[in-house]
This record gives sequence, C-alpha cells and structure tokens, in this order.
Amino acid sequence: MNMETGPESVRQENRPGPPARERISLLPLLTVNFIGTLGFSIVLPFLVFLVNRLGGNAFIYGLASSMYPAFQLIGAPVLGRWSDIYGRKKILLLSQVGTLLSWIIFLGALFLPVVTLFQVDSEVLGTFAFTLPLAALFFARAFDGLTGGNVSVANAYLADITEEKDRNRNFGKMSISSNLGFIVGPALAGLLSITAYGEAAPVLGAVVISLIGTLLIIFYIPENRECSLKGPVKAEDIRKVFGYEIKECRTVRETGKPSFREVLKLPNIPYMLGLYFLIFLGFNIFYTAFPLHAIAALDWGIAGMGVYFTVLSGLLIIVQGSILPRLSKRYSEASLIIFGSLMLGTNFLLLIPGNLFLTYLATGFFAVGDGLMWPSFLSLLSKIAGKNYQGTVQGFAGSFGGLASITGLILGGFLYELLAGRAFLLAGMIIYIVFFLNFRLRRFEKELKY
Repeated sequence: MNMETGPESVRQENRPGPPARERISLLPLLTVNFIGTLGFSIVLPFLVFLVNRLGGNAFIYGLASSMYPAFQLIGAPVLGRWSDIYGRKKILLLSQVGTLLSWIIFLGALFLPVVTLFQVDSEVLGTFAFTLPLAALFFARAFDGLTGGNVSVANAYLADITEEKDRNRNFGKMSISSNLGFIVGPALAGLLSITAYGEAAPVLGAVVISLIGTLLIIFYIPENRECSLKGPVKAEDIRKVFGYEIKECRTVRETGKPSFREVLKLPNIPYMLGLYFLIFLGFNIFYTAFPLHAIAALDWGIAGMGVYFTVLSGLLIIVQGSILPRLSKRYSEASLIIFGSLMLGTNFLLLIPGNLFLTYLATGFFAVGDGLMWPSFLSLLSKIAGKNYQGTVQGFAGSFGGLASITGLILGGFLYELLAGRAFLLAGMIIYIVFFLNFRLRRFEKELKY
C-alpha cells in the first residue's frame, strides 16, 4: 500500500511544517557526488602520460578512455531500473563499491611488469605496443563502467527529493559539487605526482577517496523508497533524522521493469535521448583530443594540465553557483539550454589555433555554455520523464551518453592523429547542431504546463 495515501497521510499533509527548502537536505548526496568526481579527476592530468609510458599512443589513449562508457552502456540501464524497483541507495552503493574495486585494480596495474602482448605498426592507427599493464588498466576501466550507474541513479534520487520548481537550481548544485571535484582533483594530482611515489600516489588517492564515498553512502544516504520500510518505524521519523522529504513511493508492482521500447514510447523522451547523445559526443571528442592537443601544441605537462582544468572548473562553479540561479528565475530552461549550447560550441572553435590566450579565453565560453545548458537540460529531462520512470529514463540516458562517449573518445584520439587541432571543429559543429535542435524544447515546456 502506498504510504502517501489514506487518512493518516491526509492528516500529516494538513499539519503546518517548515518550508520545503528547509525539509530537504542535499548535503550527503552532493558530498558523494563530489567525491565520485574527485576520484575520477585526480588521474585525469596524467592518464595520457601513463598510457604513453606503458606503450600506447593517442589511439590507445582514446580506446582506454572509452572502456568506461562502453561497459556503462550495458550496466547503466540495468542499474537505473533496479533503482526504481529496489531503491536508490542500494544501487548507488553497488555502483560505488564497483568504483572502489576498479581503482584497486588500476593501482595494481602500475606494479605489473611491462610485458608486450602484441605490437601494431599502422598508417591509420599509428605505432603502439599493447602491454600487460595496459590490459589491466583496460579491465579496471571496463569494470568501473559496468557498475557505473552512480550518476544516473544520483540524478534520479535528486529528482525524487526535489520539487519541480527547484530542480534547475538543485541540478545546478549537483554540477557545482562535480566541478569542485574537478578543481581539487587535478590540483591534488599535481601535488601527489611529484612525490617519491610518482603516478601511484594519485591512484592511491583515488582508492582512498572511493572508500570514503562508499562509507558516506552506507551511513549518511537514506533509502528514499518509503514503502520499503517495515515494522513500527515511520517514514516521517526517517525524514526528521536525515532532513529529507521524499516525493514519491513506488512498489515493485507499480513500477515494474519497463523495456527500452516502452521508454521510447514516452512523450518526447526519444528526442531528449537523441540530444543527450549528441551533447556527450561533442564533449568526449574534446576530452580525448584536448590532452593530446595540450601536449603537442601548448607543450604542457601534468602541472599545466592540472592548472587548466582547475581554472575551467572554478569558472563553472561561478556560473552554476551565482549566475544560473538568477537566470533560472527569469528565463525558461529551454532558453538557457539554447543559449548555453551556442556558447559551448564557440568554445570548441577557439581551441583550434593552439594559442594560449585563446585556450584560456575558451574556458569562459565553456563555463557559461556548460554551466547554463547542462543543469537545465537534466532538470527538463527529469520533468519529462515523470515520477514513475525516473530511474529507468536516467539509466537509458546514461546508456545513450555511454554510446556517445565510446564513439567520441575513440574518434577524438583518431581525429587528432589525422587533423591535430582541427579535430575540435567537429566537436563544435556537433554542438551547433544541438543548438538548432534545442529550439524544439520550448514546445516540450509548454506541454508540461498542461
């Protein structure tokens, strides 16, 4: 029986209480999100150097990066559906444990002997040696991807506990917590990498950070399926302890296991998933090509890479923490998505010349574009998905993002081998296509009001 129906529920709803903003606490979820991003970003500045040292090249770097989204494509929809059925916390914990184990495997790969498994000398793929440590690194990233539904489950969790009018702002807070991780991670990687432990130190840091994230989920994230509570413990007591007000309660019978075909029948969802794919495609071409570009065109090392990502993330925090909340009160989500995608596409074009000034100027366009577009897009997606399919839609969105990431990460390394900085032209064109397609989102917003 749904605990939000019946006389007792009616009496509770009529009681005076504090405003919704005071009842909802996002701090535990934001902290877990921050730690998850920190664990990833701490190895971002030196991953390309590590792959090269172990025998790989730009193509292998892109391929290694694609292992996570490739296997996330398999795991994210399953984890999203499970979160609708068995509760967000259980699946969030499962995903975080998978991340912890993957970093332990990653750390072990650094101590394996560099034994060549096979070599390739190709005009298209370049010259590289695939070694035993690279194979272990590939496995670690694949395992993390298979259990990597934490982002989609966290987004579904946030949608559960947030009023629709507050979703844009709260998704902005989630993005801020992610960007804080991107600030601390590269800076911490730069400090740890100059110690006597070298590359092992940042990876060990990722292991410790993932362990902390696991403990936070166990002790500080409450299960948000009120109807799963048994015995004399009441849902309102749990809310008082953790500061959460849960917006929904679903039983297994109510939610079921919607198939991919059912999800595609939901109004406007296929269009949103298509946009999700294109946005991730443009992003991941950038994420593979930029480290290679920074080394070749700007002569950056780990420190230079760390400074760049720190500056970029700092600007994103300013946009999402200060500018987005103000603009979201004046402009619709669709308008912010449209304007943000225009700024983001321009950012990629500024990277093409390989000029230091233009590279840092591009961070401003990136921050404004991504800072306004992405939280607004996630908020609109959560509203279109509705309450009954929240985790499932977020899971499938993660799969579409994973498919785009596979394509973009491999394509980014391959294109940079062929085109150098002109590879960013393709990323820019993809986001400009998104810009034109986003105008249809105005109609989606109008449909939600009726």
